[in-house]
Amino acid sequence: MTEESQPPQVLIATQTKGFYAGFNPWVAAVPKIIIAALLIWVASSPAAAGAQLLALQSWSTASFAHWYMLVTAFLTLACLALALWPSTGRLMLGKPGETPEFSRFTWLSMMFGAGIGVGMLTYSTAEPIFHFTTNPETIQGLAQSQDADNVRNAYKWALLHYGLTPWACYGIVGMALGYLSYAKDMPLTIRSGLQPIFGKRLSGGLGHLVDIAAILATLIGLGVTIGYGVSQFAAGLFNISGLSFLMNDNGQPTLDAQLAGLVLIVGASCISASSGIQRGIKWLSNINMGLSIFLVGFFVLFGSTIFAVTTFGYAIWDYLLALPSMSVTVWNDTSTSVGRALQAWQGAWNIFYWAWWIAFAPFVGLFLARVSRGRSVREYVLGAIIVPSMVCLTWLAFVGATAIDLELQGVAQGAIVNADISSQLFATINLLLSPSLAIALSAIVVILLLTFLITSADSGILIINTLASGGNQNQRGTRHIIAWGSIFTLLIGALLTAGGMGALRSAMIIGALPFSAVMALMAIALVKVMRQDIQSQK
Repeated sequence: MTEESQPPQVLIATQTKGFYAGFNPWVAAVPKIIIAALLIWVASSPAAAGAQLLALQSWSTASFAHWYMLVTAFLTLACLALALWPSTGRLMLGKPGETPEFSRFTWLSMMFGAGIGVGMLTYSTAEPIFHFTTNPETIQGLAQSQDADNVRNAYKWALLHYGLTPWACYGIVGMALGYLSYAKDMPLTIRSGLQPIFGKRLSGGLGHLVDIAAILATLIGLGVTIGYGVSQFAAGLFNISGLSFLMNDNGQPTLDAQLAGLVLIVGASCISASSGIQRGIKWLSNINMGLSIFLVGFFVLFGSTIFAVTTFGYAIWDYLLALPSMSVTVWNDTSTSVGRALQAWQGAWNIFYWAWWIAFAPFVGLFLARVSRGRSVREYVLGAIIVPSMVCLTWLAFVGATAIDLELQGVAQGAIVNADISSQLFATINLLLSPSLAIALSAIVVILLLTFLITSADSGILIINTLASGGNQNQRGTRHIIAWGSIFTLLIGALLTAGGMGALRSAMIIGALPFSAVMALMAIALVKVMRQDIQSQK
């Protein structure tokens, strides 16, 4: 019997009746119990819970900074090597002769919408602006804050957080699951990505533990994304309507506005998830891409075009040259004020981002695998890593550079730099357009934000259902969709109440740590099985 014809070695038992009919009760129920315990803890003492989460985050980033940096660098190298190596690049995520289920445009739209969406709307302005003010070079006295010469430093670091490394975190999970599920007939669950290492042991408790960790990471990672999204949603509505209850005196979205937006978004996501990938998610993803192209096109035509094009060119060059050192440098010298500042900056940015992308990886990776059947490894890496990285660079260059240019030219007068992170994009729009046109474009941004949020949340709910049902890609189960949607709402609402986005960030950084080890093992397992298949074909 050849390697390709071997039967599945991972068998996942599911219930035949009752509420969990079609689901594995351990994988479906245990995450609910853990989240319930977290909710009780947070509700009993919100302030104390927020403080303890922050303390755990500080310990995690200080103790595992080296690990986060090295594991993400390893995953990036693994993805690129598998695509570039001729024998592995030709391998298919599926059986020989299979054709892709989706058109290339729809495929790219769904991957980008699920993988980034909200983050790009929030950070396309906020991140270059922040690094324009503070980055490792300014901390070390090598560059001047908010100076024209500091723009290149700002983009070098911004692109690190949205370039090859983060997309490789998604890519390695999707590639491992796509290959083992579609070429090897394994169930489409996270545990299948470890089968070449652990074999049949994944059918039992070890496999349940892996999938439970993936669901928890997904819940918390999506929580951060939706948390940032509802904040920007409230800021957008305020920019359109001027209603005072949406923003507080400090220019930040009110808790009530965030909670109302949360209920609206999760409710719409449950409706979309019930319709499945071929309907709601597919349509929303295409709308996302269309509106995204329109928004970027606006900044290309009416923003700081020449400045942005120049920025686009040198950002790629600077980023590629600095990528090796940026990927492995860890600042942990606490004996000086500069050393402590560098460590704090890295914890707030590099480590936070790597934890965010890792927490998102089980959901997005499985989703990438779900929509990429029938594509080669090389095409997959091009579509899942290279193209999204270039799209992110385009957003950062044309949207973020316009904001920086407005500050450099003295037009903004600090209006963008000093705005809350959720409002910086709208502050930029207000400076570019007349009040009536600014309201119109802000409305488009709010619609785009809504579609991104709904796409991320409904895709996440479907993926959780897939994991809990032993890899059943058609398992929608309306009751379970509503249950997971309710859990999303309660979890995000409780953490926002406990400490705002700080509590959400802390929970995510802590929760991402165990899954980072799973991802490293998945990369090793993928290399192992591909090597075996190539040797068997000779």
